[in-house]
Order: sequence, then structure tokens, then C-alpha cells
Amino acid sequence: VAATPGTDPWIFLLRALDRAGLGRADIKIVPLQHQDGRLALDRGDVDAWAGLDPFMAQAELQSGDRLFFRDTSLITPGTLLVRDEFASERPEMVSKVLAAYERGRRWALENRAEMVAILADAAKLAPEVAQRQLDRTDLRTSTIGPAQRASISAAASVLKTSGALSAGSDLTKAFATELIDTRFTDKLTAG
Repeated sequence: VAATPGTDPWIFLLRALDRAGLGRADIKIVPLQHQDGRLALDRGDVDAWAGLDPFMAQAELQSGDRLFFRDTSLITPGTLLVRDEFASERPEMVSKVLAAYERGRRWALENRAEMVAILADAAKLAPEVAQRQLDRTDLRTSTIGPAQRASISAAASVLKTSGALSAGSDLTKAFATELIDTRFTDKLTAG
């Protein structure tokens, strides 16, 4: 199975294996960048590929590849990350970026056809590929709530079980105090 280590598709693969009672040792993971994984699948060099859009949409629509397993509950939510130092030194900049992101998110929800055209043009994608990608992109929420926390926590657990995180990692502490900081989005949604 082609996969890019450390990425969301790789985590998805580990979670899917875990759900099936399998682990990393039960398959051969071929570490390839996303586009190279798609090409390896098309050439028959690998049996499967854990990919992401727009490459998955291109593979389906342009190469006839078949998406054979998709479970959105195993996909970690898209998040924005900031270094602690930057957030402490420039909180106003973090707030401005999040406000702009929120405006863009809302606009995208309200202007789907225009969003498809913009994505297709900016990313040099066929319109149907951009459409497929956006059809699979959930823009309904902009905050990290209980469902998103649960997904991130489950991803961390499978990373620990698989050996990608050290066995001594304190995931409870990390989630309680270190990894998820909602103070900026809390302010944004409150006001």
C-alpha cells in the first residue's frame, strides 16, 4: 500500500487497519509522496494507495481507479496550526488569520459553483476534479468540538499503538493542555 508517512492518509490507513484488527506489520507500506503513490497504483507497482484529493479525484475520474474504502469518521479534521511562540507574541495576527479563514469558509459554502471554478483555475484542475474534491470537503464547522477532538484523539491512539508515537506518550495530558487550543476560535465564534 503506497502512503506518505505522517500524513492524514497514512493515519487513515492505520486507523482502517486497526478497525479491521490489523496493524502496520500486516501489510507492506511503500512510503511515497501522494502523487507518486497515485502513479505507482496506476502502473501496478502497488496494490492500493492511501491518498488525498485532488489526487484521489484525478485517479477516479481520469484513470478509472476505484475508491474502495472511505469512512469519514476515520478522517482527521482539517485544522490550522500555529506555533505557541507566535500565538503568544502575535495573538492579533492569529485572530486576523482566523477571521479571514472564517470569511472564506462561509463564502465557499454560499458560492459553491464559484468555488469550484476558483479551485479548478488556481490548482490547474479539471472542473470535475475540483467538484469531486469539494464534494468531499466538509466546510460546515470552523471550530474543534467534541467530534473533532474524538477524531484527533483516536488518530493519536493508533499512532501510539503503531509505534509512530513513543509508548510513553501521555496522550491525555497532551490533549488536555498542549495540542488543542480553542481560545482564538472561541473568541471568533462568540463575537
